[in-house]
Amino acid sequence: MNTKVILFGLSIVALMVSCGKKNTFTIEGTLQNGAGKQIVIEEIAPKDLIPIDTITLDNNGHFSFTYEMPYQSFYTVKVSDKDFVTILPNYNETVILTGDYRFLSPTYEVKDSPGSVQLWQLNDFYLYGTLRLDSIARAFDQLVAECKGDTNCIKKQKPMLDSVYVSARSEQQQYIISFIQRNKGSLATLIALYKPFNGKALINPTTADFYYYEQVIAGLEDSVPDNPHTVHFRNTVERQRVYNSTVNQETPQAIVTLGNNQE
Repeated sequence: MNTKVILFGLSIVALMVSCGKKNTFTIEGTLQNGAGKQIVIEEIAPKDLIPIDTITLDNNGHFSFTYEMPYQSFYTVKVSDKDFVTILPNYNETVILTGDYRFLSPTYEVKDSPGSVQLWQLNDFYLYGTLRLDSIARAFDQLVAECKGDTNCIKKQKPMLDSVYVSARSEQQQYIISFIQRNKGSLATLIALYKPFNGKALINPTTADFYYYEQVIAGLEDSVPDNPHTVHFRNTVERQRVYNSTVNQETPQAIVTLGNNQE
C-alpha cells in the first residue's frame, strides 16, 4: 500500500514538472569590451523582424536572457544595425555566445545549440568568401595602378582575376550545396539558400538551382511541417514552381522569334 502511494506521488510530481515545462530558450554569454553596453534581441519571423528586448550587459560584459517562443525561429543578437549574429535555438536550449562587442559578427562563437552552431559555421565560411572578394578587389586596383589606365594592359591581365573570382564564387556555392545536403530538415538551410556572393544569389531559383529549393522544403516538411517558416517557404516554392513552368513554356517561342529577327 505504501509503495503504491509513493509511486502515485512520484507520478503527480512528474506530471506537474511536465506541465510546467515551457517552450523557452536561454541565451547567455560574455562579450569582450561590452561592459555596460547594450544588445538588442529580435526575432526573424517569416515576414517581419520583431523586436523582443534590449539587454544591458553587466560590468563584465555578461548577460543572460530567457524567452518563451511559440515555435522554433531565428533570433538576432545586435550590437548595431550592421553588426549582428543570428541564432537558431530550440526548445529548452541554453545558447552560449561569446565574442568581441566591437566586432561581433566576425568574432562570435556559439555552443550548446545545434541549429545556432550550424549558422555560425555558415557565417564563418561566408566571411571567408568576403575576404577573398576583398583580396580580388585590391588586386584589381593594383592592376589598374600598374597599367596606369592603359585599357589594353588591363584587358590582358584581367582574365586571370576573373578566373580567381569564378573560383571563389564556385567555392562558396559548393559549400552552400553541401550545407543544405548535410543539414536536411534544419531551418538553417533556409538561411543558406539565400546567401549571396558579391551581392548576387548563389542559388538561383529560376535555373536548375531550383532543385535545391525542392530539397530544402522536402527536408522541412519531414522535420517541422507546421512551423510558420516551413509554411511560408512552402508557398514561396509553389509560386516559384509556377513561375518557372510558365517561363519554360515561353522560352522556346522566344528563341524562335529572336532567331527570325537575326535572320
